[in-house]
Amino acid sequence: MSLIEIKDIYKIYNPGENEVRALDGVSLNIDRGEFVAIVGQSGSGKSTLMNMLGLLDVPSSGEYFLDGESVANMNDDQLSEIRNKQIGFIFQGFNLISSLTAQENVELPLIYRGMRAEQRHKLSVEALEKVGLSHRLNHLPKQMSGGQQQRVAIARAVAARPPIILADEPTGNLDSRSGEDVMQILTTLYKEGRTVILITHDNGIAERAKRVIRIQDGQVIDDFINENAE
Repeated sequence: MSLIEIKDIYKIYNPGENEVRALDGVSLNIDRGEFVAIVGQSGSGKSTLMNMLGLLDVPSSGEYFLDGESVANMNDDQLSEIRNKQIGFIFQGFNLISSLTAQENVELPLIYRGMRAEQRHKLSVEALEKVGLSHRLNHLPKQMSGGQQQRVAIARAVAARPPIILADEPTGNLDSRSGEDVMQILTTLYKEGRTVILITHDNGIAERAKRVIRIQDGQVIDDFINENAE
């Protein structure tokens, strides 16, 4: 059974004469432990697809099964709990809170999970060590480079050890060296058994994944195993 299965998903804006089909009948399966890149240019529908996969938006029609369970009839609280416990989000813009230290930013989602302070501290330190920032625990975002901020964002996404990592253009605001650091971290997470879904417009970044799904005009136009990935 696939971890993620979407069937005939449509997302239509302005239905009728001037409608826009951001997603136009997309179907795909993603198995547990895959490293998948969804690649497409601006306006292709890749970000809309990411929002569907991350339960941040709902389709106009179609079905989405997560771990065999349909999400269609889940209420907001149930969807929020799945997002909090099963999906680690990494965004292009880092989304760190400027007044919190690196460790406090990583701990924040753990607080929402009702985790005890001692456990939060342990997991946040371990996550920051994993991304090479054990020496930056008490630094604010403004005291760190863009690459370091993105690594804090990755630590925040993985601290609670969610099975799915959803990364939306994670190297988009970074120089090439920092981008390489981020891709190495994502590759390591995949090798540790996480399911990593990477959204990107960059073919070079996409080729780091084991499977590449190309999307154009809201439709999947290619889906293949990348034999050259690590």
